[in-house]
Amino acid sequence: MIPAVERKAISDLLQREVVPAIGCTEPMAVALCTARARELLETVPERIDVMLSANILKNAMGVGIPGTGMIGLPVAVALGAHVGRSEYGLEVLRDVTPEAVAEARRYLAEERIAIALKEGAVPTLYVEVECRSGNRRAAAIIADTHTRFVYLSLDDKVLLDLRDGAAAESEEREVPLTLRRVYDYAVTSPIEELAFIDEAQRLNISAAELAFKGEYGHSLGRTLCGEKELHVMGNTLFSRILAYTSAACDARMAGAMVPVMSNSGSGNQGIAATVPVAVYAEQTGATKEQTRRALVLSHLTAVYIKQSLGRLSALCGCVVAATGSSCGITYLMGGGYREITYAVQNMIANLTGMICDGAKPSCALKVSSGVSTAVMSALLAIEGKCVTSVEGIIDEDVDRSIRNLTAIGRDGMAATDRLVLDIMTHKGTGGC
Repeated sequence: MIPAVERKAISDLLQREVVPAIGCTEPMAVALCTARARELLETVPERIDVMLSANILKNAMGVGIPGTGMIGLPVAVALGAHVGRSEYGLEVLRDVTPEAVAEARRYLAEERIAIALKEGAVPTLYVEVECRSGNRRAAAIIADTHTRFVYLSLDDKVLLDLRDGAAAESEEREVPLTLRRVYDYAVTSPIEELAFIDEAQRLNISAAELAFKGEYGHSLGRTLCGEKELHVMGNTLFSRILAYTSAACDARMAGAMVPVMSNSGSGNQGIAATVPVAVYAEQTGATKEQTRRALVLSHLTAVYIKQSLGRLSALCGCVVAATGSSCGITYLMGGGYREITYAVQNMIANLTGMICDGAKPSCALKVSSGVSTAVMSALLAIEGKCVTSVEGIIDEDVDRSIRNLTAIGRDGMAATDRLVLDIMTHKGTGGC
């Protein structure tokens, strides 16, 4: 068993990284930053200037904003200025009403908002907002994580400035993990200490069930429950896992006013780390203790991989989260640490290289691809089948394989990230 002090550090880390969010976390981070600047100004701004890192811009261009029926950053900024509350964190737009949406539309029509790419060297996750009214101005900057304010100012007075120390502070807060440590924490911690993860199951399954009742995004989850699809795939545990997971993503990406439990700043990662494990547990009669431990194993594996990958990258987050869910499912199948390392190796051998081209309704397709691979990898692992170190980027040491994956996503795909953003910002607007 992990010593109590270390266990507490891991628990604190997990509860920082697994938090509720309404809407896609990138536009919510922008709305949060806007809300804080407006709170400092103490009035709705006459003008808002927003400067963003490329990855924030990429992930916020094509996603629905909750409660609005609208897509994109400008409406998130406008609502952040009118009804956003920074104390809500990633649920910053919780208080959106039809009246607020109407006011935001008027504000947008008056062209009071300017959004641009922040030039120069900035973190991959960077949001800078300046609000002005008359001779007064307030500024706020979020960096490194979706809710970390590193700079606040009002007029000429600096209220907070952690820009130089933000990286050092992040390193101090980071808890060093290995897959073995993740596994030991999940399977040996007192079960009552893991009760917080129950809320992830409740929220993310509820989001899926909401999507089954309406038309959200591409309705992949509902489609997978259709007569034709059931004829092809059958009404199986596998098809239910795919349908529920993609349905929750459908609702979130379409801008449904529904909270989901996020992981490492991403709602889709939270969904992919939760729903496949929860559905498998329910359908196979797992106990509450087994379900909790499997969910913690899944989420903490994703957090561990993100420690070296970074918050935002060219690698699709579903690769990370689905690797976690494969571990959770392997555990529920009766696997131990060896089988879980096999599941991770199998995932890395398969999904490495899937690009992130922004948050959008079609993320449900990528999530379903990741989850289907998670199930397949778990099935292979429980049968003792594992991709070997003579194949591709797989190393005999599973932690080194994880580092190989994250090095490719963080460093090797940097040029891919720039090209993806260039394509997204210069393409036509036509569609199917």
